[in-house]
Amino acid sequence: MRIPFENIASTLTRILSARGMPAQQAQLCARLFAETDRDGVYTHGVNRFPRFVRMIDAGGIDIHAAPTPSVRLPSLERWNGHRGPGNLNAWACMDRAIEIAREHGIGCVALSNTTHWMRGGTYGWQAADAGMIGVCWTNTLPNLPPWGDTDPRLGNNPLVIAVPRESGHVVLDMAMSQFSYGSLAAYRQRGEMLPVDGGFDVDGNLTRDPGAIERSQRPLPVGYWKGSGLSLVLDMIAAMMAGGLATNQIPQDPEREIGICQMFLALNAAAFPAAAEIAKSVIASLGSTRYPGERVLRVREENLTLGIPVDDATWDEILRIAELSKAT
Repeated sequence: MRIPFENIASTLTRILSARGMPAQQAQLCARLFAETDRDGVYTHGVNRFPRFVRMIDAGGIDIHAAPTPSVRLPSLERWNGHRGPGNLNAWACMDRAIEIAREHGIGCVALSNTTHWMRGGTYGWQAADAGMIGVCWTNTLPNLPPWGDTDPRLGNNPLVIAVPRESGHVVLDMAMSQFSYGSLAAYRQRGEMLPVDGGFDVDGNLTRDPGAIERSQRPLPVGYWKGSGLSLVLDMIAAMMAGGLATNQIPQDPEREIGICQMFLALNAAAFPAAAEIAKSVIASLGSTRYPGERVLRVREENLTLGIPVDDATWDEILRIAELSKAT
């Protein structure tokens, strides 16, 4: 079904407000969920909201918590998320990195003790909309085997790099696995095979079957050993700079993925007048080839016009949560 953006945002806001989340935070949190689906990233938005609510109800996410600074240097800060809503914590920390970059040219915030940030690309778009080059990443629960191993000891640690551009930002949003677990689930639910090998089955054979990869818990790292190595160093840097948990210290249960670390960097591209022209010319050199973020702009316009596609079962579950929230 297709549902108007405002209907989704208002329904999620009501559910969060009924649980005691302050009005302004509830509206922003719900909007970030809805904007993820508006932009066509259906694996990390509304479909994750029921799990988000369960974690609130179980006490894993503290809806009254807000991130606070613990170390402040001229262009580098360390913040504690206090197990608050992951998307609100991440939004606040990228906002702070942007603020620092406006003063110093570069701003960096390392965040510990937070929860899942949902769509990482959200914070890349946030930085680019502010005229900043944005770089951010997160560690995760162990869900990716190191190259040559069979046990998941690394995280698929999403990395986001965003470049502002007047006629359409370039935003790369990628996990360290060839397909995120959300993407694997989406392909499986549609009854589709992956377009390329995405991992191993339980017998150690490369496969395009998303269900087989979910069962084996052996997704393929991007670039094989290169993605495995990149996952490792992203985890190390985030934990070291934020002073929090590394992937090996995080429970493997997705509903207990609490205490993770994230990094948010903003670079003030506007400080160099020629930067905008360079970005323009690089994209022009691609000709008709698509660039990261181009599809988002097209899907965003379509979904705002026609309504946002939402899985029927997911929306029914959200409506049930909303009804139960009224009753309590």
